[in-house]
Amino acid sequence: MEGFDPKMVRSIALVSHAQAGKTSLAESLLFVTGATSRLGKPEEGNTLSDYNHDEIERKISINSSIINCSYNGHFIHIIDTPGYADFIGEVYSSLPAVDAGIVVIDAAQGIEVGTERVWALLEEASLARIIFVNKTDKEDVNAEELLGNIKEGLSKKIIVVGKEFDEVAIESIAETDDALLEKYLEQGSLSQEELLPALHKATSKCELFPLVFGSVHKQEGIGELLEAIIKYLPSPLERPPLKVIDSKTKEEKEITSFDSDSLSAQVFKSISDPYVGQLSILRIFSGTLSSNGSFYNVTKDVWERFGQIHSLQGKNQKPIPTASCGDIIAIAKLKSTKTGDTITDGAGDFLFKPIQFPEPAISSSIRPKSRADEGKISVALSKLTAEDPTFKISLDQQTKELIISGVGDLHLDVMVARMRQRFHVDVEMGTPKVAYKETISKTVKIQAKYKKQSGGRGQYGDVWLELQPLPQGENFEFVDKVFGGAIPKNFIPSVEKGVLQACREGAIAGYPIVDIKVILYDGSYHNVDSSDMAFQIAGAMALRKGVLEAAPKLLEPIMDVEIVIPDDYTGQISGDLNSRRGRIMGIETVGKKQKIKAQVPLSEMFKYANDLRSITADRGAYSMRFSHYEDTPQKVLQGIVAAAKQDKEEKK
Repeated sequence: MEGFDPKMVRSIALVSHAQAGKTSLAESLLFVTGATSRLGKPEEGNTLSDYNHDEIERKISINSSIINCSYNGHFIHIIDTPGYADFIGEVYSSLPAVDAGIVVIDAAQGIEVGTERVWALLEEASLARIIFVNKTDKEDVNAEELLGNIKEGLSKKIIVVGKEFDEVAIESIAETDDALLEKYLEQGSLSQEELLPALHKATSKCELFPLVFGSVHKQEGIGELLEAIIKYLPSPLERPPLKVIDSKTKEEKEITSFDSDSLSAQVFKSISDPYVGQLSILRIFSGTLSSNGSFYNVTKDVWERFGQIHSLQGKNQKPIPTASCGDIIAIAKLKSTKTGDTITDGAGDFLFKPIQFPEPAISSSIRPKSRADEGKISVALSKLTAEDPTFKISLDQQTKELIISGVGDLHLDVMVARMRQRFHVDVEMGTPKVAYKETISKTVKIQAKYKKQSGGRGQYGDVWLELQPLPQGENFEFVDKVFGGAIPKNFIPSVEKGVLQACREGAIAGYPIVDIKVILYDGSYHNVDSSDMAFQIAGAMALRKGVLEAAPKLLEPIMDVEIVIPDDYTGQISGDLNSRRGRIMGIETVGKKQKIKAQVPLSEMFKYANDLRSITADRGAYSMRFSHYEDTPQKVLQGIVAAAKQDKEEKK
């Protein structure tokens, strides 16, 4: 990369549905350009980009990887991204770092779910793109029919390119430039010298999308694709404007020029390297960065010194003295800088927009298998979440469970396997507990007396409580209305302490009791046998006893759910939500899709990611957040209470 004019640099991401051949294409690009001397194959586990143990073992891409090559005086940065939906977060982080995308399509399969997804992401980012139709050597591939389907499914602005342009392509190129169109209409033809600059401009502005047919297996179309990359895709200086945030006003603005001498860069990925520690991967948008220097982290408002900068070729790191506009580099052991941070040389007054990652769709509880695993689990989870922002951890304050969340089942399986392989931490996975809450429906008065005599000093505490339901969200109130010294003042806090302990432990199913007013209005004591502990126990006994007589009920968490699906699946999804006790709050059209807004009990949503994928053939997506608590239906409550009793018996 050193010595290349930014005009001669291309930064691209390879994106596709799973198994379309991205990694094999990456290997072919490296081999044809002489960046490697052998052609790696994913099935043999010897590719440059799929180098992690689990990628080799599973024969799929899990992480995006950085590779590069030189061709005809140009330097090409390539990010090979995963195709499986569970690792879509890697695509989200990669697109802000590139100026264009290569969309790989399996000729035998045509447009698949993942194709639609990555095309939409490229469209949203306004990135130029080329389509590479792979596996054209397969039987029964009808190129003309396939092209029609691709144009219908992705864009009418797709044109086939190769050694020569056909009449349809020439006309499409001419229509992007008024002067060229006029000349074409007058002359009836255009020269290559006239077409190439026009196509480059049109592709850079997303007005046309070149398509190349080929076969990685037979090494066909690789040269044509390389030519298309350097001829039609934009350089870093021609990339679309970047939306940034003014660091002073916090308002959004655009950067339209990238030939400034002032440094601006963004960290878009972090890698935990077993030998050098944390690697931060940066895309430089303007200016120059030199090894053994310092930069200003605008996001964290700190200056940070660093050592050697590196160019990446898969897992291999090559020290380089400098990097400039368009380059993708790695720096090791940064102390303050994290994924998404904005880096400058102190100049500039903006922040790059934070990378928006998809929200986790599935969760699992985990617990260490042994005492040794307990000591190592925090470090393992910390490193994994730093590396993968779509992998989340949380501690449920009510159930005390450690929860891991991710994009899908495969995602969580990979993370748990990495804990075991990299950090030697074994965990057991389970379905998270629902954070139910208990409450009461009516006012009751109740007495509880704790009296114990076992030789010597005894125990005595006697309390009368009145329990009243409170409005939802008011949680707990304790009122002392004892008169005449029925209970000495020094024992009143003991009663409250016992009541609070019983509220934490629950009365009907072991869940916290909330929205309850407890009035202590009478009781009795013994001059010798009464104690703090006796009144704590009496208070807890009275609370539990009273709740059981106050028409207790269980509250369940209700989630606001948004589901985006193709129109064809609206009926099926609506029916499925009804079967989950969900309420549809509204349906609106978003582009070519439908967005269903619903409220659904959390207990019905733990496996929804898999079910939605199954119903919609992986064409649906959803997000959810907590809304409120509601009464649990009696039939559901009975099942929860029965399960709680059984669990209690098993623990005895």
